Amino acid sequence: MTTQAEGPTLTVDELAARAGVTVRTVRFYSTRGLLPPPVIGPRRVGHYGLEHLARLELIDALQRQGMTLAAIDRYLQQLPPDLSAHDLALHRAVVASWAPDTVETLTRDELDRLAGRALSEEDVARLGAMNVVAPADDGSLQVDTGLLRLGVQLLDVPLSHETVLAARTVLLDHSRAAAHALSRLLRDAVAERDPQAVKSLSAHMQPLVVQALLTTFQRSLREELREWLKET
Repeated sequence: MTTQAEGPTLTVDELAARAGVTVRTVRFYSTRGLLPPPVIGPRRVGHYGLEHLARLELIDALQRQGMTLAAIDRYLQQLPPDLSAHDLALHRAVVASWAPDTVETLTRDELDRLAGRALSEEDVARLGAMNVVAPADDGSLQVDTGLLRLGVQLLDVPLSHETVLAARTVLLDHSRAAAHALSRLLRDAVAERDPQAVKSLSAHMQPLVVQALLTTFQRSLREELREWLKET
């Protein structure tokens, strides 16, 4: 069975396990209107899509920012109602970019459960190379849960591991250069202000700058791909 969303459907238990929350939390969010209703299948079983999972992950990122459920509700109400799981993931990436570190200590089984699938040792090694997972001295794993979903998706990209890491290096180099140039620009613009005003302005500007970078990069990449496809 499929829904209008991308990918396979999930039962409420599977959705809760993938999102790292309880079934009670999923149902509570549903009653609050934070999650759209599931598709009801045979025997009145609700089926959830990947957009439900992406929305739960976005809610988690917003909560890590200290937002109340009422504030999260207002935030979600401002989003287009037909956002795909991919679009919701982009919103979460913007939120997570100025959220506190999300590194958690997990067992191997907990990592598989949060990843939504059984990971091979090669998969874990590749996630380690992407700085998503790091082994701890006691045998547990230090996992950047904010990057885990992206890392798992990259495991399925039909590119060599070396190409993925090279792409990561390109992105890091250019993002650092952009961050440095923007930092100098903003620093010069507020040079005469008092430190508290500068700190407040920085807190307000950071999500706006990240959103602007994300939007311009998406457009630039789309144009590059369009030109590339014309040449092939």
